Amino acid sequence: MNSIKVKNCSTCGTPFNCGDTPEGSKCWCNNFPPIFTPSEVVDCLCSSCFTTACSIKIDEYVATLSSETAMDNKAKDLPKTTNLVEGIDYYLENGNYVFKAWFHLKRGHCCTNGCRHCPYK
Repeated sequence: MNSIKVKNCSTCGTPFNCGDTPEGSKCWCNNFPPIFTPSEVVDCLCSSCFTTACSIKIDEYVATLSSETAMDNKAKDLPKTTNLVEGIDYYLENGNYVFKAWFHLKRGHCCTNGCRHCPYK
């Protein structure tokens, strides 16, 4: 079992807590989608840099999809989670949640509500 360690972000140098707690709580990074392979990241990133890195990688993936290929995307096959991550699944605009394409791709189908970032149009 891991324990909490204080690490410095390999991108910005900010110190942050990393690891699972002795009580069994998982590291905060487990709330993010498992989209990186270990060879792509030198060391742990702070929450802000990790969100940015995930968002870039997700946006690059989403850009490869068309409305025809969106139904057969990789995101729908990832482990299901109830945790939404700001900057990954949604952003706030005038106090409202705006769901990004990644959120819709994880669901695996169009909800027919005319969402702004629906990849299934």
